[in-house]
Amino acid sequence: MLQDLAAPPARAPEDGGRAQAEAIRAEAFRLGFDTVGFTEALLPEAVRARLDAFLAAGLHGTMGWLADRAAQRAQPRALWPEAVSVITLGLNYGPEEDPLAVLAQRDRAAISVYAQGRDYHDVVKSRLKALGRWMVQRFAGSELKVFVDTAPVAEKPLAQRAGLGWQGKHTNLVSRTHGSWLFLGEIYTTLALPPDAPERDHCGRCRRCLDICPTAAFPAPYRLDARRCLSYLTIEHKGPIPEEFRAPMGNRIYGCDDCLAVCPWNKFAQGHHEPAFAPREALRAPKLAELAALDDAGFRALFSGSPIKRIGRDRFVRNVMIAVGNSGDAALRPVAQALAEDADPVVAEAARWAAARLEAA
Repeated sequence: MLQDLAAPPARAPEDGGRAQAEAIRAEAFRLGFDTVGFTEALLPEAVRARLDAFLAAGLHGTMGWLADRAAQRAQPRALWPEAVSVITLGLNYGPEEDPLAVLAQRDRAAISVYAQGRDYHDVVKSRLKALGRWMVQRFAGSELKVFVDTAPVAEKPLAQRAGLGWQGKHTNLVSRTHGSWLFLGEIYTTLALPPDAPERDHCGRCRRCLDICPTAAFPAPYRLDARRCLSYLTIEHKGPIPEEFRAPMGNRIYGCDDCLAVCPWNKFAQGHHEPAFAPREALRAPKLAELAALDDAGFRALFSGSPIKRIGRDRFVRNVMIAVGNSGDAALRPVAQALAEDADPVVAEAARWAAARLEAA
């Protein structure tokens, strides 16, 4: 209950912490963050209720880590009881080109925008640590913890309460300034900082993100069935891709940007200014045939410093084989046949499916 998560006593400055907050905001901008907000380290019970309903319905698929630490994810002080305030920060990774254009190039691979550059975990965490070191030196006696994505943190609800944006109908954060393209990070701190005004929902009647989803992964607005989501299927799911989702995958081999890219709020967004997020030329629209030929060593070399590396060669090539099967390009049939007896049975099955699909085509 909320009364069990009361914040530890914190002595706020005479101005209510406003000078501290503005100093932190200025330093965050100096370090390259694009947006900064503050909120109390406390989330309403509705956040836990939504998470519990999501888990109870099994909509998280095989992502057991969501259930394992649900209590800590839904309430900041359950993760760190000393937390008084949360600083939420965003880095813009807006693409300079239409991320959906590659879907028409069937012999090429579509890789999600966020994964075409350096691993954002490393970039965001290094900036958070730099800001954290500055805060500890500037505000003697304060303590803090930094988080990027991998910890049980309700990033999007916290970001909305801190005024960075709102969770759209596709469940992702939408910003009036940056559209769909923000990497998030958080600093839990013992400082008592004045909260920013929460952002309200600006989706209105729009449902473009829902209608474009190739696998109908949204059973209702603001509700995602991860088991049908191509980001989940190509990244988190370890077994064979279910047959019903193979054709809708098209040439998407890592993630899916469809629901993000069509959001009307992107018209206000600008391209990123972070060199680390610039797409590597080899990942803009790589040839499926070249990706299919990767062995483990080649995969690790190509994706060094990339978030793609974490799924491993076998899961990655499984995805490539599905894209090969969807290409309609008979010249790629030998590429699939070459992996029909791959050491990994999931890759081999996907390769045989691709070869048979191209033969029928």
